[in-house]
This record gives sequence, C-alpha cells and structure tokens, in this order.
Amino acid sequence: MGETVTVDIGVPLWSNRNYRVFLLVQTLSALGDSFSFVAIPLLVLHSTGSVVQMGLVTGLTGVASIVTGLFAGVIADRFDRRRLLMLSDVARCLLYALIPLVWVFATPLWLIYTVVPLTGGFAMLFQVTYVTVVPAIVEPGQIIKANAHLYGSYAVATVGGPTLAGLVAAAFGPVAAIGIDAATFAVSAAGLLAVKLRPTPRPTADAGAQQEGAERAGVRGEFLAGFRFLWAHPVLRPLTVLLSLFIFLTHGMTDVIIFRIKEDLGHGDGTVGYVLSAGTVGTFLASFLVTRLRKGLGFGPSWVGAVTLGGVAVACLGLTGSVPVIGALSATMLLATGVAGICSMSLRQEVTPGHLLGRVTAAFWTTHYSLGPLGAAAVTAAAAGFGVARVCLAVGAGVVCVALSGTLTGIVRAESPEASSRTAAAAGTPESATETA
Repeated sequence: MGETVTVDIGVPLWSNRNYRVFLLVQTLSALGDSFSFVAIPLLVLHSTGSVVQMGLVTGLTGVASIVTGLFAGVIADRFDRRRLLMLSDVARCLLYALIPLVWVFATPLWLIYTVVPLTGGFAMLFQVTYVTVVPAIVEPGQIIKANAHLYGSYAVATVGGPTLAGLVAAAFGPVAAIGIDAATFAVSAAGLLAVKLRPTPRPTADAGAQQEGAERAGVRGEFLAGFRFLWAHPVLRPLTVLLSLFIFLTHGMTDVIIFRIKEDLGHGDGTVGYVLSAGTVGTFLASFLVTRLRKGLGFGPSWVGAVTLGGVAVACLGLTGSVPVIGALSATMLLATGVAGICSMSLRQEVTPGHLLGRVTAAFWTTHYSLGPLGAAAVTAAAAGFGVARVCLAVGAGVVCVALSGTLTGIVRAESPEASSRTAAAAGTPESATETA
C-alpha cells in the first residue's frame, strides 16, 4: 500500500496575522518600486532633457542590482531576515527622501546617479530576502497559495503605481512623487515590526559541516553552496537550465510587441499602452488559477503546460494583425509566465533547507536571468532583420521545445507540496507532517 501523507496547515492563511501584515508590507514596497520606476526617469528628463541620461541611470541601477544579487543570498542566510527587510526599506526611504530635501535648494544631478543605484541594490536585497521569509510565515501546504497572493498584489502595485506616479508628477512634479515613494517604504518598514517569523530550522549534522566548510571558504564558498544545491537537486537542476533558455527566448518580447504595433501595424503610443495594460489581465488570472492548477495537476504538468501555452501564444503573435488579438495573446503570455514562475518559486521554497534558501534563490536568479539581456538583443535584432512574424514563430517554437524537454527530466516527477514536506521531515527539518499507512 502507498503512503497517505497529510500536512497540518495550522492556522488558515487569512487568519494568519503575520501573513496579512506581510502581504500589505510587500504590496507597499512594490508600490514604492513602481513609483520610482516612473518618477526617476521623469526627474532626469526634466532636469537634463536627455534620453541618454535616462538610459544611463536605468543602466546603473540594473548593474547595481546584479552585483548585489551576487551576495544578497549570503547576507540573507547569515543575518536576521526580518531586520534585513526593514533595513532595505529604511535605506530606500532615507535615500529617496534625500532627493526632495536637496531639490528644495539645488538640483545636483550627481545625487540621482548616487542614490538610484544604491536603492537598486537594496531593492535586490529585499527581493531575495522576502523569498526566504515566506516559508517562515505560512505553513508548508500554504506556500503556493501565499505566493499567488503576493504575485497578485505585486501585479496590482505595478499596474496602479506607475499610473499614480504619473498623476502626481503631472500635478506636483516628479520630486513630489519621489517623496511619496519614500513614504511608502517608511510605512512598509514600520509594518514589518508587527511580523513574526518562525526560527530558521537548524541544519543537520552533514549540512552543518558543509555550512562550516563554505564559511571557511569565504563569501565565494558560501555563494557557490547555492549553486551546488541547485546542481545536485534532480528537479531544480533541469528547471534552472530550462528557465534560462526560456528567459533567453522571451526577455525581449515586450520590445517585439511594441515594434509590431507601432512599425508593422502603424498604431500610436496609446495603442501600445492599451495592449500592455491588457496583458496584465493575464497576471491577475495567474494569481487566481495557479493554486488550483498546482493542487490538481501537480508541479510538472502545471509548469510544462504553462510554458507550452506561452510558446503557442508567442507563435500566434506572428500570425495576426489584429490589435485586440495581440492584447489577448499578451495576456495569455503573462498568464503562462505567472503560473510557471509561481510554481517554480514555490517548489524552490518547499524543497530547499531554510538555512540555504537565500543562497539558492540568489544562485537561481543569477543563473537564469544572466542570459536575458543577450536574448533580448538577439531577438530584437532578428525582428529588425527578418521581420516580427518569422521571429515570433521561431521563438514560440523554441519555447514549446523548452517546455516539452521538461517531460524528459525530473521536472515531471517533482514532488507535491505534501510529499516535499514528508521528505523534509524525514531529513530532520521541523515541518508539520504526519504519515499514515
């Protein structure tokens, strides 16, 4: 007879006060990030009138995020994670508050070049750390649902934030929008005071010995510990490889859609905005559907099916000239990306020991996002040279191949959340699980 595994989910998710406060805090931080996404470029444009300067600030922020990501996991695993989240929010609050305070007396552009990359680094530290604290707030069987809610709240913030920031900047100037941005981080940091985390489970004897060896090897050794765990895991290893290929193929698709609407079909900027806004519907649908899909189908079929759907949507973009259909296909792409992303993050949180989760998250992101810029450059160059229709068909076919390749790996045999909890419990981590024959 097989084993029947039940998981004690403890307090219902919406009755978990720590979770409710954390959801609000994460939404506020995401709202602040989306405010700065609009307000900072507007301030640079108002101050210099140069699109080159805007791009330079954005580029420096991206570099700061990547550099911080290299060691953010080590920091998240070494120090108190709630304090790190609060530190990240307080730092961003103070840094952004400097801009409106200084702008009252002068308009030094060097301040933006200093502040914005620093805030980008703290934003990356917050993102890595926030992934590690979700399993310390909710029960093992609630991780996928919690991530769906967090993903949905992030979508709300990233849709509403830029709109609000634009309205504030139009009425009072971009400096005022940055001041509101600073205030959101202050409220977020204060909210974290009310969030209590379960202690990180102590590593087993073998894991503890490996941890000590990594610490003796310094930051490089600790960082590589995350890569070693990824490479040794039968599901996370192929998942990391396939996601790297997926992001290489799709990272430039937003640019391709914009090019398709404006250059191929001859529509204006307003139409581009409508299509991209319609695409966010897919993000909301993903947050509502992913829990049921994962529970009903399991990780493997959910991930493979979502990525396959995304590939088909990309391919169809090259076969239509209808703007409403392009909007619907864009929504389908984001639906597929959302389901696949939430599933993969939840599985990583379920199977990774708590003391390693920061480094594994940083290694995972560093690996599969590193190919994104190269892919975006290659896909957009191909679209300019061979046409959007052909490139969409090729990229869509490539994404479908990536998805189907997952059926030949351990991805389709990935454990359910319940089985993951049983495995973790057998390994000595104190997750709530009971077994009956």
